[in-house]
Amino acid sequence: MITIAIVNNKGGVSKTTTAVNVGAGLAKRGKKVLLVDLDGQANLSQSLGVGLNGKSIYGVFKGSNGIEPKEINKNLHVMPASESLSELELELVSEFEREKFLKYALDEVKDDYDFAIIDCGPSKGLLTVNALTACNDIIIPLQSEFLAMQGVKSLTDLVFRVKKSLNPTVRILGVLITMYDKRKILNKSVASEISQHYPVFETFIRENVSLAEAPTAKLDIFKYAPKSMGAKDYSSLTDEILSKYE
Repeated sequence: MITIAIVNNKGGVSKTTTAVNVGAGLAKRGKKVLLVDLDGQANLSQSLGVGLNGKSIYGVFKGSNGIEPKEINKNLHVMPASESLSELELELVSEFEREKFLKYALDEVKDDYDFAIIDCGPSKGLLTVNALTACNDIIIPLQSEFLAMQGVKSLTDLVFRVKKSLNPTVRILGVLITMYDKRKILNKSVASEISQHYPVFETFIRENVSLAEAPTAKLDIFKYAPKSMGAKDYSSLTDEILSKYE
């Protein structure tokens, strides 16, 4: 199983949109995919209509349940979040190897899936460290604006620390430029600047209203608006991701 964490400590950069639609794109291509909602706001779970009652990723950290996801379709499963996640960091402060709880849980189901996609909250706290410790690769969605770019450096510093002490094989698969508008000069300059320092996906995710609307229908972009720019962009991104593992 290949585990990919979708990470940025800034909110509103399309982390959840990317997790949902990359997961759905991989599932459409016949891959067995586990989506893990690691954000206390539970936006990924809500975007796909998964209820927050029952077993959740919070229970995994507390030891009350394992990875027992909800099925969206035969190839796409979701391990939902719960609002209690926001309290988890304090609850686990004295636990031994608390940074590895998610890794141990995912190891139990690694033969059941081709990919696990982890949607992280906008934080550099314990949950994000768990994701970085458990994953093979990281995708960093980045809104093509100057201030959004400034946060990438502090995030990559965290990645370096995790790589040094907890997960020596973790790597940045790529920075994903989101909410892109080629008519805006600033968008172009940010994309150019970031590519000088980090690997950047060739696929840019363009601004598209269908991507914002799809969660209200509790659908991924391929079911909600299969002919939209958003569907085209995330289909291209899915193929680009798969090409990196060939």
